[in-house]
Amino acid sequence: MANHTILGGKVHVYKRDNSSYWQCATYLAGKNRRVSTKQESLSHAKDFAEDWFLELRGKDNRGELKSEKTFSEAADQFLREYEVITEGQRNADYVEGHKIRLRLHLLPFFGDKGLSEITPGLVQEYRIFRLDPETTPQFKAPSRSTMLHETVTLRQVIKTAIRHGWLEHLPDFSMPYKTAGKITRRAWFSPEEYKTLYEASRTRAKKNKGTGRQWACEQLHDYILFMANTGLRPDEANTLEYRDVEIVEDEATDETILLIEVRGKRGIGYCKSMANAVRPFERLVERNNPEPTDKVFPADHKKQFNAILNENDLKVDRDGGRRTAYSLRHTYICFRLLEGADIYQIAKNCRTSVEMIEKYYASHISTTLDAAAINVRRPKRPKDVRPKTDQD
Repeated sequence: MANHTILGGKVHVYKRDNSSYWQCATYLAGKNRRVSTKQESLSHAKDFAEDWFLELRGKDNRGELKSEKTFSEAADQFLREYEVITEGQRNADYVEGHKIRLRLHLLPFFGDKGLSEITPGLVQEYRIFRLDPETTPQFKAPSRSTMLHETVTLRQVIKTAIRHGWLEHLPDFSMPYKTAGKITRRAWFSPEEYKTLYEASRTRAKKNKGTGRQWACEQLHDYILFMANTGLRPDEANTLEYRDVEIVEDEATDETILLIEVRGKRGIGYCKSMANAVRPFERLVERNNPEPTDKVFPADHKKQFNAILNENDLKVDRDGGRRTAYSLRHTYICFRLLEGADIYQIAKNCRTSVEMIEKYYASHISTTLDAAAINVRRPKRPKDVRPKTDQD
């Protein structure tokens, strides 16, 4: 390998045997630095190397060179590890979310910062930067949950740096000044609103009978009934295959129901439907004549579902919450609570926790409050009445 030195031995100009370009290298600010000159001529390569070194030295004098790992390097390491280690355990969209948040927001702000520079104060500056519409006019103002997701991604990158010994401790990234967010009711359909919804979808299916839209409208109608009577998440329904659903006779209720093997964000679980889910599923089978491995809902009904919501003034609830397909799951849970079902059994059937149901559903359902236990009155003690005696 050909090797030359310039600037009193501070810079090495060399060419590897398998390359036609000259490389240059130097040791500056506690770190070896090298770059390709992209030059085949030695004289031109030396000129490039001299300019490159002088520029680096100027940056070092101004304190712009980092002798430690940067956030960008830690982010690259995090993505490389996370994608490999969590393969098959994390939803692909969740992994992609980390990449998008890093590319769009975190790397432009933190990328060239040394890891020791990422302090709670700098993180607070980032929040101000993101929430100020004048600094990021190309993005809409982030919600509280969006900022939480970005903080989670930031924390994961810093934890990666700690594991590799690039940083000693994890800074405090908690958001100051704010208390826990107000608990709000998740958007659902009241019994009257749910009736309006499924009647509207049934009417739409009848109007489009014999047209090219018949299949899509009938699928949507059965989708609404199926989801509201099973409590599945939309992503669980999207991956559901016909072989995952079985029509069974339930001994406990003496009803015909669906036994569903669910694959979703919580892994594999089981769901027992309401009896009203059976007929929609039978129609799906009759309509599609499927193979066992076919998807139960192969099409995306988002646009058509939103159209029905907008046509019937159901898109937004009274609290400003926007209804989506997820609202059918919320409706299922609320209906079960209204009927007095056991909250633990609901949690098991919906593959969630009792805490989540108590926080987002039960606190808003009046039937979960026991008036007999609330309106307890302690009996009054009778006055002490004694018979009079001669001593009185």
